[in-house]
Amino acid sequence: MRILVTGGSGFIGSAFLNRYVPNNSQHQFLNIDKLGYASHPLNTAELESLSNYSFARADLASFERVQELVTAFEPDRVFHFAAESHVDRSIRAPLEFVQSNVLGTANLLEACRQIWDGDQQPVFLSVSTDEVFGSLGESGAFSETTPYDPHSPYSASKASADHFCRAYYDTFKLPVKITNCSNNYGPRQFPEKLIPLMILNAMEDKPLPVYGEGLNVRDWLFVDDHCEALWQVAERGRVGETYCIGGGHDVPNIEIVRGITKLMSERRGVASLDHLITFVKDRPGHDFRYAIDSSKLRTELGWKPSCTFEEGLARTMDWYLGNPEWVRQVRSGEYQQWIESHYGVAH
Repeated sequence: MRILVTGGSGFIGSAFLNRYVPNNSQHQFLNIDKLGYASHPLNTAELESLSNYSFARADLASFERVQELVTAFEPDRVFHFAAESHVDRSIRAPLEFVQSNVLGTANLLEACRQIWDGDQQPVFLSVSTDEVFGSLGESGAFSETTPYDPHSPYSASKASADHFCRAYYDTFKLPVKITNCSNNYGPRQFPEKLIPLMILNAMEDKPLPVYGEGLNVRDWLFVDDHCEALWQVAERGRVGETYCIGGGHDVPNIEIVRGITKLMSERRGVASLDHLITFVKDRPGHDFRYAIDSSKLRTELGWKPSCTFEEGLARTMDWYLGNPEWVRQVRSGEYQQWIESHYGVAH
């Protein structure tokens, strides 16, 4: 089987590849990534010597390049991770999110449509977010039937990508499946995100910036559990269906931050790091609460998270503490210079 992974050098994509490439030598994997600021070559460095793994630098916004790669590789499975994903950046530069998330998805769908025929049984799995559903009140949870109500340029771009996937299924019968996940965390996540930012700042006695009063609620999913859910959906989920994936750990952001300070203070042998918590002005359009109902996925495919939040947070913190060179390169931007010298500009 030939498995195409987009955005495989980013956080979730690299977790997926590192989980499945070494243990599936009978499958060929192609990682297509433009190597933007949040993708790091070190994330997949251990795979480069494996004969069933290959890499191509490309920007999904270029249809000609996408078409060239898809036609040459002829994938049986597509795991579409590639996306601009940080809400704050989408507020500052919304059109970049349209290019990557909307146009990039449409280009990939069209390239696959051109090579897949009725005799094949391929799968196009698009990895989306719970942010497309908007914001919840004090109770309830998002499910596959929740109406879309995006509030940021990021969530609007992902909602549009989801709609393109459904349109290609309805119009062209392209074998699409969509997943909407809650907030992921784990090793290799770019440090602009909440958990790695707090871990690294707490490690260095820097302020821990928390929006508003820290009462916004998110559901947290360990990245390895997410990857296992995606594999199960691709292999056994129903074509044309959506599956919501959640970790079942929805708590206010301030509790996450305090959990990190507690764990880091234990690692560092200090009494407390709570004095580092700094409340800052809330961002525009900040959704109050997300929670995911994963009962469809659990009932149909038997999936459930295998890692508790406490276990996952400890594993995540220990990974960052144990990989200072990765952290240094990401923070300095040095790896971007290496990318340009080796690959040039993505096209």
